[in-house]
Amino acid sequence: MNNDSGWMAEAIALGDSARGRTAPNPNVGCIIVSPAGDIVGRGATAPGGRPHAEAVALDQAGAAANGATAFVTLEPCAHLSERGPACADLLIAAEPARVVVALDDPDPRTAGQGIARLRAAGIAVDIGIGADAASASLSGYFTRLRLGRPRITLKLALSIDGKIALPSGESKWITGEDARADAHRERARSDMIVVGRGTYLADAPRLDVRLPGLEDHSPRRALLTRGEAVDGWETLSSPQDVHRLHDVNDLLVEGGSATATAFLAEDLVDRILIYRAPILVGDGKSSFGYFGLDAIADAHGRWAATDSQSLGPDRREVYERVRSIRR
Repeated sequence: MNNDSGWMAEAIALGDSARGRTAPNPNVGCIIVSPAGDIVGRGATAPGGRPHAEAVALDQAGAAANGATAFVTLEPCAHLSERGPACADLLIAAEPARVVVALDDPDPRTAGQGIARLRAAGIAVDIGIGADAASASLSGYFTRLRLGRPRITLKLALSIDGKIALPSGESKWITGEDARADAHRERARSDMIVVGRGTYLADAPRLDVRLPGLEDHSPRRALLTRGEAVDGWETLSSPQDVHRLHDVNDLLVEGGSATATAFLAEDLVDRILIYRAPILVGDGKSSFGYFGLDAIADAHGRWAATDSQSLGPDRREVYERVRSIRR
């Protein structure tokens, strides 16, 4: 893997492994490659946001960073912080021959200044390699900066006919083990999970990650309620409260129908994740209520199917909200 695209893919995978644990900082990945084509340093943003990926990779590389190429998924930061030095300055001190950056950073504290500083120090900088994959990995961070709220995924387990439960409310388990394991991986990539008080009272959900090796990736839990708080849970009094979650990049909404409808009615959902089981429920509980559409014509063009794959007997479907703003 001695090409720029391949090395950047490695850095993106590292950054993606940190997703859900770095907010409000971005989940960046960085690798440092020697002139001989060996990886001498690897780093991802640490839990809590510090140290940054570049600092981790440079510390591992040591003197081998001199003359090497650093691949980083987001522009190295240029601002000083009480929590650590600017990554642009750390790279300048390490003297790599080249820095390859997937995306520039929209944070106004950096916003091109990191790249400019590297070039002023005589370090070659290339921008844009792996940009699409890096943008997907960092989508929660970009959404928070550009829209002032987390990127919101609505997750649903449905029957063929779009039901989330029997008329009695029974819903365990609509999907099989493979789909449930994938849903836990989604939890591990989220900073916070939201459910409604009805779901909390009916199911007493743990909302943790129960996959071997990922138990410490369990996100914060929140209730959508105007009622009293519950020990160990945060509360949102309305969907619009997501705009005060300045330390959340990726938010997962898990249920139930009233909560899903409330977020859709406010047009706050960026991604819908459906696990569809090959079963028919008939007269069961619907996935959504009324959320403001009065004509079929208004429903078209709002969502784009971006992924579909089999998970055992079930089907995973992903839909992205079509917006004019780029995330």
